[in-house]
Amino acid sequence: MTVSAEDASRLSLTGARARTAVSTRGHRTGADRRASSPLLLAGEAVVAFLAALVLPLLARGFDLDPLDRIAQVSGLAALQFRFALIGLALLALTVVALRLRAGRHFDLVTRFAAAGVAGLASGFVAAGAVVALLGTPWPMFGLNGDSGRIVEWAHAVANGQPSGSPVYPPLPLYTLGYYAEWFRGGNTAYAFKDLQILGAAGFGPLVYLAWRMLLSPVRALAFGVLPAFALIDAYKPYSQTVLVLLVPVLVALVVELRSSGTAPWRPVLLKAAGFGAALGVLFLTYSGWFLWSAAGVVVAALLYFPWRTGRAKGLAFLGVTAATFLAVAGSYLLTMLTVGQDTKDFNFRFDNFTDPAYFLMWRTDMPGKVGEWPPPGEFGGVGLFAVVMFVCLGAALWLGLRKPLVVTICCMFASAWLMRMYIASHMYETQTVQLYTRTNNQLLYCGLIICALVAHLVSLRLAERRTAGGELTPAGASTASGEAFPNLRAAVVGTLFALLFLFGTVSSSMADRYMPAKENSYRILPWVSHTVQKLDGSCPKFAPGGTCSKDGDQSWSSMIR
Repeated sequence: MTVSAEDASRLSLTGARARTAVSTRGHRTGADRRASSPLLLAGEAVVAFLAALVLPLLARGFDLDPLDRIAQVSGLAALQFRFALIGLALLALTVVALRLRAGRHFDLVTRFAAAGVAGLASGFVAAGAVVALLGTPWPMFGLNGDSGRIVEWAHAVANGQPSGSPVYPPLPLYTLGYYAEWFRGGNTAYAFKDLQILGAAGFGPLVYLAWRMLLSPVRALAFGVLPAFALIDAYKPYSQTVLVLLVPVLVALVVELRSSGTAPWRPVLLKAAGFGAALGVLFLTYSGWFLWSAAGVVVAALLYFPWRTGRAKGLAFLGVTAATFLAVAGSYLLTMLTVGQDTKDFNFRFDNFTDPAYFLMWRTDMPGKVGEWPPPGEFGGVGLFAVVMFVCLGAALWLGLRKPLVVTICCMFASAWLMRMYIASHMYETQTVQLYTRTNNQLLYCGLIICALVAHLVSLRLAERRTAGGELTPAGASTASGEAFPNLRAAVVGTLFALLFLFGTVSSSMADRYMPAKENSYRILPWVSHTVQKLDGSCPKFAPGGTCSKDGDQSWSSMIR
């Protein structure tokens, strides 16, 4: 039997593919190691945070009246124009990298472009806050509501006194207090404005870096960061930031627990300490999401605990994680378990009078113009968005039942759902709400992630079939961009292009909801900021009618319902 040159070539390629597959399954390749290089990840972080500051700095120079609606629209358009120009410049760099030197540096440029888009997107929302607060030194809502309490408590802790609430997360108060001492002469009110803007700007980079523990750059941007932008908040940015960081951190924890049984002791213990410290910091920043997530994470941990091999390492991993967490946040946890049990929430809000099964949109304490709520849906009163989300929950488990990334998020969704219904079912008996409507945010975020992960899992299946069907991964392809077949680099460029304009649209919408207006919505918050008398007795530059008062416009109090 003779073998033609063409057949021999095919056999050689098949053997090469087999060897490559074995190598990829057996150990990390050089490209894998470069993709997770701490230096490159640090570079992504620098690019993301610098990009997040560009638009807020540019917005400081805008010459417009933030209380005029035409000026607000012009400001949003000006931000969108600058966002698009910078984003397209990043995209152009990826195209140039694709063409030059056979695309050798494409993966490197792509990772920095993805990080830059993540920073630009949250920088857009922060720049919107800059525009909304032009001419006033006060934070959103002045010294009213949550802003006033946070400013007062932060001033107290910065001066060595107890805050007004022992159960309120201490880290935001200490951060604000010391920031005010260092940069604002101890004025926590003016400092809170800075941190509202900086907190919104840092949202995108922080979420991007958290998801980079689990996904490649473009996938982290599309499947992790994008869903988080449904929750970005410029008023109290730390609470929502903790949620969108907690989900990937807990998923990464379960992933590492699964592999701890076969890993060397030192990495197991070091990673456990790192997770414990990270969770402790998040808990000190905002603890509510831990309550909604706890049961689901315990179930996922039991499912992926290394029961067969390495049980001692698995126990050590959990033990060190717990010990480090207690070392960082144990004192506050004890306070929550004791004093927190007596803290009751008796304030019934808009969402407490609506169908508890509806979670797709949280309208806040000031819902704005609302007709029938929840909105009537096409399928048994349920909208198509909800139907698609629940279909994706099933599809994600179908495609990724063995993947801790999918299972852990589904468990967290179910955990938040059960906690929501449990508390709401006792609402009539106890006449308390205990913030159960805040589970809206976790349910929505987990659901959006699951929808995105379906696309992620389908793309992986397609890549596997293309590879199995005889198509080789391009020379020099790296896992940094997740390349698995020849046209994927073009797909990466197209994805970044689409994500750029999607982020721009979403960020503009989220920035617009904070443009000052005297109405029953979050727009009242910056409106009040323009009506509060400054410390020197003068009014803010754009105070309506040139008038202001010590506490500012108090018409908002009649809007809370």
